[in-house]
Amino acid sequence: MNKNVIDAQQLMVQLLSYKNNNATNCEVWIAPPALYLMMAKDIFEKDEIGVFAQDMSEYVSGAYTGEISADMLESIDAAGSLIGHSERRQYHGETDSHCNKKVKLALDKGLIPVYCNGETLEQRKAGQHFEVVKNQTEVALFTLSAEEIKKVVIAYEPVWAIGTGETATPEQAQEIHAHIRSIIAAKYGQEVADEVSILYGGSVKPDNAKEIFSQPDIDGGLIGGAALKLEDFSKIIEAFN
Repeated sequence: MNKNVIDAQQLMVQLLSYKNNNATNCEVWIAPPALYLMMAKDIFEKDEIGVFAQDMSEYVSGAYTGEISADMLESIDAAGSLIGHSERRQYHGETDSHCNKKVKLALDKGLIPVYCNGETLEQRKAGQHFEVVKNQTEVALFTLSAEEIKKVVIAYEPVWAIGTGETATPEQAQEIHAHIRSIIAAKYGQEVADEVSILYGGSVKPDNAKEIFSQPDIDGGLIGGAALKLEDFSKIIEAFN
């Protein structure tokens, strides 16, 4: 929940200009506030920047004031939506059962679900992180077919490393990413697991992006505050090159 409409538009135009003038070695997606989705689609209409919602409803339609449906996102040609972001879980009581419904609905409508999971500081200190992430992944995703889960993007967010002063090392991030991939492999097979993109969402910044992205099971990043300035976001994008 950042930037007024003028500032948001300026950042998008800057990003478009940067993308058009620099060769990038990764896909670039943005997830602006819902109010700016149509503007983002207009700005990036002919470009390869995917526009995602920050959340979508688990319901198809109806009297759910303030919600955004998958049909609405499909109708503006959005690429997909974040689902189960740590802040939605923390402040809005979102559970993995909710996420499961949202993921399936997104896939039914041809949208890309970016499913977020990860443990809290208390869970990490209690040594529960592997089990927490396993349970989250199974409840939210394991009703999907093999073909469906290959279309899901997973974003691992170590909640304990976001705004707490704690820092996840690239090795700790890789350990959990490998764990998530092994959980998927145990259910669907290694070939399917290898096709699932797993992003890291634990305070990626210009000075740590290259080391994080060099880990074998980390396929990209879910960038927070560092994406609010083009100077920082562009350096993170370039960390893939």
